[in-house]
Amino acid sequence: MRAPVSWLREYVEGAPAATGREVAASLVRLGLEEEDLHGGDITGPLVVGRVLEIVEEPQKNGKPIRWCQVDVGQNGQRLTEGTPQGVICGATNFVVDDLVVVVLPGAVLPGGLAIGARKTYGHISNGMICSARELGLGEDGDGIIVLQSFLGEHEAGRLTPGDDAIELLSLADEVVEVTVTPDRGYCLSMRGMAREYAHATGGTFLDPAALATALANTSGYAVQLADEAPLNDREGCDRYVARIVRGIDPSASSPGWMAKRITQMGMRPISLPVDVTNYVMLVLGQPLHAFDVSTLRGPIVVRRAQAGETLKTLDGVVRTLYPQDLLITDGGTAVLAIAGVMGGATSEVGPSTTDVLVEAAHFDPTSVARSSRRHKLTTEASKRFERGVDPDVTAVAAQLAVDLLVEFGGGVVDDGVTDVDHRPSRARIDLDPSLPARLVGLPYSHADVIETLREIGCDVVELSDSGALTLSVLPPSWRPDLHNGPDFAEEVVRLRGYDQIPSVLPQAGSGRGLTHGQRVRRILANALAAQGFVEVLTYPFVSPDSHDDLGLEADDPRRSTVRLANPLSDEAPLMRTSVLSTLVEALRRNVSRGQRDAAVFELGLVTRPSEVPGTAPVPGTLARPDDATLAQIMAAVPPQPRMVALALAGASERAGWWGPSRIADWTDVVGAAQAMASALAVELVVTADSYAPWHPGRCARLALADGTLVGHAGELHPKVVAALGLPARTCAGELDVDVLTSASEARVQARELSTYPVAQSDVALVVDEQVHAAVVESALRQGAGELLETVWLLDIYRGDQVGPGRKSLAYRLAFRTPDRTLTTKEVNGLRDQAIASAAVAVGAVQRGA
Repeated sequence: MRAPVSWLREYVEGAPAATGREVAASLVRLGLEEEDLHGGDITGPLVVGRVLEIVEEPQKNGKPIRWCQVDVGQNGQRLTEGTPQGVICGATNFVVDDLVVVVLPGAVLPGGLAIGARKTYGHISNGMICSARELGLGEDGDGIIVLQSFLGEHEAGRLTPGDDAIELLSLADEVVEVTVTPDRGYCLSMRGMAREYAHATGGTFLDPAALATALANTSGYAVQLADEAPLNDREGCDRYVARIVRGIDPSASSPGWMAKRITQMGMRPISLPVDVTNYVMLVLGQPLHAFDVSTLRGPIVVRRAQAGETLKTLDGVVRTLYPQDLLITDGGTAVLAIAGVMGGATSEVGPSTTDVLVEAAHFDPTSVARSSRRHKLTTEASKRFERGVDPDVTAVAAQLAVDLLVEFGGGVVDDGVTDVDHRPSRARIDLDPSLPARLVGLPYSHADVIETLREIGCDVVELSDSGALTLSVLPPSWRPDLHNGPDFAEEVVRLRGYDQIPSVLPQAGSGRGLTHGQRVRRILANALAAQGFVEVLTYPFVSPDSHDDLGLEADDPRRSTVRLANPLSDEAPLMRTSVLSTLVEALRRNVSRGQRDAAVFELGLVTRPSEVPGTAPVPGTLARPDDATLAQIMAAVPPQPRMVALALAGASERAGWWGPSRIADWTDVVGAAQAMASALAVELVVTADSYAPWHPGRCARLALADGTLVGHAGELHPKVVAALGLPARTCAGELDVDVLTSASEARVQARELSTYPVAQSDVALVVDEQVHAAVVESALRQGAGELLETVWLLDIYRGDQVGPGRKSLAYRLAFRTPDRTLTTKEVNGLRDQAIASAAVAVGAVQRGA
């Protein structure tokens, strides 16, 4: 939003004289963000020139230049002396006899661009013919300014060559441009900006909306508000004012002061009716629309669109309308405009229009915002309506527009005044006056709070309840963003000064520390990081093909998924049932980008839908749902267990001067899983298993001592590796974090460290090939008793010495007592007990016996 400094001063009485930079600083203190500062940095001579002659001169690059002779009056070379100003120009949007803006040698344009005479293309160019961008008047830099179209024929007809263009275009007046946040829509007008400037400077605000309006009567143009499908129980239009001005002179042009104001605000004068509606919008923040009365056949009807309706908007585009679009229609049938966004071409005010219907309405912000985004059509009107327009200024805006059309267009206003008003009454809000001080920490007195709220336009009533002061506050009509106590507290802080808030380092409370689940997740992440894995984060969305890529059976429960109604990508509409299904893509991407030795892991949630999916109620947004409704919503949410997945490819130990590399295999992921469990003091039982997507012969089942499944780890199936585009022999694992969390809740009793030496004994047992090493280890532990400290599998042998279908498992048993040194006889006895237990459990035979 732009705000000319001179225009601000018209609405703020008693404000000290200030430069544009100082005005911007004052507005910034109130929370507005300075975007830019325009004007005030041009020094002359900058004059009006008339084009006398244009000579097209082709160049070697095929692009012609124009050698122009321009009359600049008493400036530079004089026409009376037969030497008009010669200027080189590349623009082609002007012809002989056009009035243009010429900057002469010695002038300085915005950005510090100094102008001088220079030789170019074989001529001495004494200056430059300017575009709007070069003068800071807009973004149009493709063509130069032609004053007949820029100011209008009538205004341009008063000009003579040599007139000062700085004064003409108000380039000496500084214009402050600020960014307006969505909650401060009232600042998209000079009325709102001046109000903020008055707050900042202590000046007296002179409201441009303090204008007497004609009372509504029954003889005005017929208007019907027929919104039968309101959004969020709010009518799409709750106030509509219509006024008619007849007999406007089609040739009447906008007054120079109005054209200057519109230009300063970054818009272009077009015609008197259009300029009037734009000017009123810029002053009051109320968008207007002008209809050609001769094109209307019935009453104005405001309704929702019907399926299949279309409208050719003012930008020449035929748009298909949606049922939620709010429309302005002629008699309920012919569509005239998308309410609050853009009008249609059929009722457009044109060069021959003499009778104009001025529309001033208040539209629902949500309805306008959705239509604007739906049609990808952002206009000056939609920007204001979707942020909230003051509904109390509607009639004033129409009255001001009517007065301007009568004054400068020679029209006559109809006696009929239409004002259909369905606005709901605004609710008062109770406020504890001590709330701003408690929230901010500054000692705002009750008087400070009341004074500040009244300053921003609130109606404040002081109430006393049992000796305690309470405020009943009615927010001003132009502040739809004020809903509760914290909103009012923010206004107190804003006007009293954000810079008054001290910087205080917050004191951390004692708290209760991390929960057990949080500690478990940190321990798991740290354990994997210590093993060389890097944590990644992936989106929990997968495609239906991912289940086939992982080789899941048709009846695998992991194929049962939750489908999103509005996925980020149509290719991935399903919630993942396995963290591994998204982690492998992160691994593949790293490998494809040259990271061939990669090890990654992720801690995340998966979604496992129930067999009988629940139905969640859809509560309203006006109040907090009750506990029963919240319980129904939570019951309908599918279970979401937390899992940890890890995957690695390439070398687990890199090659170097110390020796060759070692390619990662299934033992690395099983070892990483055991390291995680060990960090939690949880013992895992590792057995062979066959479970997709792992290789049937290289898949380990990880379980607790009681048989509860924790997860799987091992080498991925070759077909899965090929389908996913991963390196050969890629290994992965996935464990249930919730199971590990529950298993680690029991307190672990620390054992007293023994200072006596450990006694070791090795044993080799021959068992059938189908017997798992974990079963043999368990049998050894049971037989060895409490003095057994560790069991370690040293070697596996298959060959002629043990016979076909058999294998030899070599274990090292370590024994220790807390109070003495074990004798050889005792160690041998314990070892024999362990061997006997294995013989009974799995038929193990000591090798060589």
